[in-house]
Formats: sequence, C-alpha cells, structure tokens
Amino acid sequence: MEAVTTEAARLRMFEALRHRDFRLLWSGQAVSLLGDMAFLTALGWKAFTLAGSSRLGIVLLGLAAGELATLLVGGALADRYERRRMMIVSDVWRFAAVGALAAVDASGHLTFPVLVAFAIVVGVGDGFFYPAVGGIVPLVVEQPALPSANSLMGVARWGSVMVGPSLAAFVYGGGGASVVFAFDAATFLVSAALISRAQPRPIQGSSGEGTLREIREATRYVARIPWLWVTITLFGVVITLQYAPQQVLLPKLVHEHFGRGVGAYGLLTTSLGLGTVLGTLAFGQLQPRRRRGVIAYVLWLVNSFAIAGLALSPWFGLASALAVVRGACLAFGIAIWETMLQELVPEHLLARVISLDFFGSFALMPIGLAIWAAIANLAAPGTMIAAGAFVSCVLVSLALTRRWLWEVD
Repeated sequence: MEAVTTEAARLRMFEALRHRDFRLLWSGQAVSLLGDMAFLTALGWKAFTLAGSSRLGIVLLGLAAGELATLLVGGALADRYERRRMMIVSDVWRFAAVGALAAVDASGHLTFPVLVAFAIVVGVGDGFFYPAVGGIVPLVVEQPALPSANSLMGVARWGSVMVGPSLAAFVYGGGGASVVFAFDAATFLVSAALISRAQPRPIQGSSGEGTLREIREATRYVARIPWLWVTITLFGVVITLQYAPQQVLLPKLVHEHFGRGVGAYGLLTTSLGLGTVLGTLAFGQLQPRRRRGVIAYVLWLVNSFAIAGLALSPWFGLASALAVVRGACLAFGIAIWETMLQELVPEHLLARVISLDFFGSFALMPIGLAIWAAIANLAAPGTMIAAGAFVSCVLVSLALTRRWLWEVD
C-alpha cells in the first residue's frame, strides 16, 4: 500500500501529461520558450556589436512596447475567436519577423535602428500570443489537472531561462546572431505545428460587440474583485520597485560589492533559474487548495526579503543561496496565481483578464528602468536594491491584513 501511495504522489506532478492535447501544447511551448531565451541573449550581443556599447535596454523597450500595444486587443480577440488559432497566427507572425531578421543579419545589412524595429514587430506578436496561451490551458486538461499543467508550463518557462542563454552563446560563437535568430524562428513553426494538432474543448466566445466594449467588460469584472485588481496593481508597483532595480544595478552590485565578474553575475542568474524550477515543481507536487491567495502573498513576501538579503549579503555564497530561495518563492506563487485565474475567472473572460494581468503588471516596467538608471549613482547598488525590496515588503504585508485575501481559495 505504501508503494502505491508513493507512486500516486510521484505521478501527481505529471498528471497533465496524461492529456494528449496538453502534451502537444507543452512540447511546443518548451521548444518555443527555449528559442525565445536564446533569441533574447543574441539580441543583446547583437545590440552591443551594432551600437558599440550595451544598448539592450533600448531593444528590450521596443520589444515591450510592441507587446504592451497589443496585449489588451489580443486578450479580446482570444476570448472572441478560437484560442488555438490565435496562437498559430501569432507563431506564424513571429516566425516571419524573426526569420526576416535572421536573413537581414546574414546579409550584413542589419543596423541598430532596424534591430529595434524588428524587436517591436516581434513584441506585437507576443502581445497577441500570451493571452491565448494562458487561456487555452484549461481547455486541454480537466480542472483537477490544472495545477499539474501550470507546474509543467512553469518548468518549460523557467527551464528555458537556465538553458537558453548558454545555448545562444554556443551557437552565436559558432555561427553568429543570424543562426540563433533562425533557430528561434524555426521553434515558432514547431510550436504552431504541434498546437495545430490539438483539439481544445470549445467554449462560448465573447459577445463580439466590439473590441473596446469587450476590454471594458473585462476591466469592470476585474475592478469588482479585490483579489484580482489589488494583486495586478500591486505587481505593477512591486515589479517597478524590485525587478527594475535588479535589471539596472545587479551587474554593478556583483562588481562593486562582491568584487566579482561576469561569471558570478551568470551564477546568480542560474541560481535564480534553479530556484524557479524547484518552486514550480514543488507547486506541482503539493498543489495547495486552501488559502491559496494567502500562501502566494506569503511566498512573495519571502521573495522580497530574500532580494533584500541578497543585496546586503557580505558573502557571495549566501547571495547565491538567497537567489535560489527567491526564485522558488516567486515561481510557486506565480503558479498559484495562474491556477486561481484559470479556475475562478469565467472562461469567456479569461484571456482578457490574463491580458489585463500582463498589462497592469508590466506597464510601468519601462518607466521603472528609466528611473532606476537615472538614480543609479545616488547610493550603493545593494542599498538601492534593498530599499526597493523593503518597500515591497511593506506593501505585500499590508495586503496580507485584508479580509478579502483570506476569504479567497
């Protein structure tokens, strides 16, 4: 009997893989996300080559601008039309854009402004894709398998963060950026081909009364539910306070505070990636069902404390360990959040709510990057990163005192 129980517990994490349609979705996303992370790495090195100094921030701003410009429309369309078809169209769009970028780079005619333009075009495709892929997961698995599905999707996402940059560096060294771009373009075709074979459960689409009306309908729905609008708003602020300063100041922290180089910076990134994979796997195994909102917020609170500890740590080894801790807490909490959205938001509104979640969480990110870059020299990098993290701790702690958070499961 004990052996049977152990086997059942072991399989719990992989329950979603019993569904053929989810296997197709997951396989396509695992390949595509790996290409995306390789693409982002090559994009940064190419920007450095073309501009003479690191200009990745400008390229990422273009990518984010394209995505933010289409997210809300993409959510409305994904609720109105078949989400699988939206994913295929978005994949084909990005295949064409990244494939064209590879061709231009291989021809030797790529300039920095053209690179930024291509980043914007790719971002447009991302904005249409993300609401559709988030909304299709509940249509390819049964509801009890949603935690497993989100855990496995998280493993694909966070695993690509660990593997993608190293793969890009290897390919870039052998064949240049154009080969990495071509690889990423091919992964979009693989994703489109696999999802085209899936047969998601059909749902009743949105009313089709017009894109703006449909976006307003979803916005009103979110505004009525505290756990939705507070979390989305809070994430927008916390990302500006926590994630943005790390993007700007972490290399400086490694160099000035720890007295180390790019290898140590890469190790911190790898440690974070390891933590996110572990946290996602832990969620898939544990699958909490009660007080999920509270659990997510507590984990995000620990994440904020871990960021502050990392920034102020006198030892690099401790900082690396805290990067693993914060990655695990962050990923576990995000997996809870995604599962709650898919279970508690009506199906005909889900893609729009996901698009509002993405938009609200990341809309302030470009502004945050600019502000932290402007004030980067006002204090030591560790002090500034920790300050943002401690303010985030206060905000998350305040949310934990609200009754609505304790009432939602």
